[in-house]
Amino acid sequence: MLLQFPLLWIIFICSGFNTFAQPTGKLSGIVTDAKTGEPLIGATVILEGTELGDATDANGRYTIKNIPTKTYNVKASFVGFLSQTKFNVVIRSEGTIDINFQLQEDVRELDEVTVTPNPFQKEEVTPLSIQKFSQQEIATYPGGNNDIAKVVQSLPGVSGSVGGFRNDVIIRGGAPNENVYFLDGVPIPNINHFSTQGSAGGPVGLLNVSFFEGVSLTASSFAADYENVLSGILQFDQRNGNSREFSGNLRVGSSEAALTVEGPLFKGNDTESNTTYIASVRRSYLQLLFQAIGLPFLPDYWDYQYKVNHRINKNNRIYLTGVGSIDDLSINDLDEFDAEQEAIQNQIPVIRQNSNTIGVGWKRQFHDNSGFMETVISNNTLGNEFYRYKDNANQAGLYLKNDSRETETHLRYQATKFLGNWTLSSGMNLIKADYTNSTEDLINTRSFSTDLNFFRYGLFAQSSANFNENRIGLSFGIRADGDSFTKSGDKIYRTLSPRASFSYSITQNEEWTANASIGRYYKILPYTTLGFQDNNGNFPNSSSEYIRSDHLVAGIEYLLNDRARISAETFFKYYTDYPISTTDSVSLANKGGDFEVFGSEPIISTGEGRTYGIELLFQQKFTGKFYGVAAFTIYKSEFTNLFSNDYKPAVWDNGTLISLLGGYKLKNNWEISGRYRYLGKAPYAPVDRQLTLQNYPAVFKDFEQLGSVRLDPLSQLDIRIDKKFNFQNLSLDIYLEVQNVLAQASPSEPRYGLDRDETGDIITPRSLVLVNTNDDAEILPSIGLVLNF
Repeated sequence: MLLQFPLLWIIFICSGFNTFAQPTGKLSGIVTDAKTGEPLIGATVILEGTELGDATDANGRYTIKNIPTKTYNVKASFVGFLSQTKFNVVIRSEGTIDINFQLQEDVRELDEVTVTPNPFQKEEVTPLSIQKFSQQEIATYPGGNNDIAKVVQSLPGVSGSVGGFRNDVIIRGGAPNENVYFLDGVPIPNINHFSTQGSAGGPVGLLNVSFFEGVSLTASSFAADYENVLSGILQFDQRNGNSREFSGNLRVGSSEAALTVEGPLFKGNDTESNTTYIASVRRSYLQLLFQAIGLPFLPDYWDYQYKVNHRINKNNRIYLTGVGSIDDLSINDLDEFDAEQEAIQNQIPVIRQNSNTIGVGWKRQFHDNSGFMETVISNNTLGNEFYRYKDNANQAGLYLKNDSRETETHLRYQATKFLGNWTLSSGMNLIKADYTNSTEDLINTRSFSTDLNFFRYGLFAQSSANFNENRIGLSFGIRADGDSFTKSGDKIYRTLSPRASFSYSITQNEEWTANASIGRYYKILPYTTLGFQDNNGNFPNSSSEYIRSDHLVAGIEYLLNDRARISAETFFKYYTDYPISTTDSVSLANKGGDFEVFGSEPIISTGEGRTYGIELLFQQKFTGKFYGVAAFTIYKSEFTNLFSNDYKPAVWDNGTLISLLGGYKLKNNWEISGRYRYLGKAPYAPVDRQLTLQNYPAVFKDFEQLGSVRLDPLSQLDIRIDKKFNFQNLSLDIYLEVQNVLAQASPSEPRYGLDRDETGDIITPRSLVLVNTNDDAEILPSIGLVLNF
């Protein structure tokens, strides 16, 4: 709380400057045809509620100058095209990013019918189960700390891990490793620091929000060009760097500092450059805070991100992009004894990770504007050194070592053709997988050294069209995947995955819309599972099957006006060939939510699962001074185990999810926002106390009891206050955030440690005791600032 005092002084001083000077800002961007990418010459762009605007030039660019610094909705229009509005656009004296528009052609001929413009962008392939975020929505999300993994948890059907130092994204009851992530079409294996190898999660996101032009989350109805997805796709569309001048920002938050710079390359005397860059580096100081307050572990990380974009000519563009991280989770040897902190120190692993993703993309528009092709070559690598010691503080008594490295080299080609009102696309992907692993597991008496190299490949095709003046939308797709390692991997007919979607505007004014989709999707097992070896050097999991998931989704949407909607969706997902651990007799769907090496064990592909539920959503885009989202989900998530075909609740089966998010813009660039989350009681597997005592500090779960006990519900309210200051050559955003305002205790599983006396010495004979007995809740205030220059 002491940090608030310098913040108050900064606000006071900056408020004084603002009294005497109110600089204006400017807004630029490009308006293009969404289908062909051609610039739209003469399109009008206006700031709603003002007389400020501009028309686009020969390159489709507009620039609006002398704009009072506050928040606006920006609308682009062009004859023969549907108008589009970008909401909640913050104009600063410095640091206002370009706002680009991609307008859809208007094929309707309903002169006597007033059509309500839909502000919630959809796609022909994915008419439902898709949500989009702007950069501003992510940056000001209360409790989000500029972390997209936390932001998406405000959506219906999406939850996070309850308790613990985790950042998983759970979509419609599926396991966290059922999601895939793409950065400008480049696949990235994970979006978090200290990720669980083979799964997902990690405590902190590694992507920089300053790079985003938009983010979309798809929870079903996946396009055929996406492979290996069962639950969700997060697609990050990065913006290009500033083509006119150097700019950047410095962001200082509660746990890290980040510097982002951008600008033109090889500009010369031209007004704009065809080559731009944007780059950032971020450094954690969370480890210093943890050490100061006496926590038993110290998370230390760096990350970096970059993109270079070059426009060869109006039909050809290439880009280079990448992201990476360096993570070190070490042990803090405590000076004073605390039973719970001692148990955490004993049981937490020592982790050193490094990750790197780099990709090169080429997009070529056909000269007759009849389509385009896109080629992406990329490489991603994860190095993971994962150790468990009997004496973590001195790193003595090693009983588990996983020293591994997994690398993928991707080639993806896709061609898209426009034929009348049909859009046809097809393509292929080829992946070279390399996985090495040196494992010593003294608890389970396993020791192996893996050097695995094989190919994965896939073919896909997709077609979509609109009929009856856009009232009817249809899409069909199919894909097939194979590999050169698993015993059935060359039989790609076994992974044929058809999918189809349908949308219908019930009313001519398009206020009411019905949507439905059906699809079959496949996922290969993670390399940690495929590369597992027994003590004889065999690969017992090479006979595993691809996990199959069949989705059926239907929904209805009603537009209250041109910036608000309510919707309802029902979903059903059925899993087959899900891997089951023969060691713990439990589905791997119930693992991966902890700091471990996920799936490095023998399995059989005999499991089944199902998740089903209903989602309700109200969403209000920024109007006047308010914006808000209310989401409500009721669902079930169940999987079978080794010895029974009976369904048992999954660890992700919260049952009820409630999310309320809203913000209000005050005068003089003040804003207050809040988020409330409720997650129902989540099942967990209790600790097998006898087996844990025999092998301590290794902890064993009794998965036979999964579903018999549940955590308390999570109920949390976060509040955020933002203030923006604008000066002649820079702007400053300052925020105060208070998490858990209601002081509700965060639910957590019982933690056990060895019984010790007041000085920390072990009492003999040894016994396990409950150590996390403190139910006191903490209110967590933090401050941050963003300096734009």
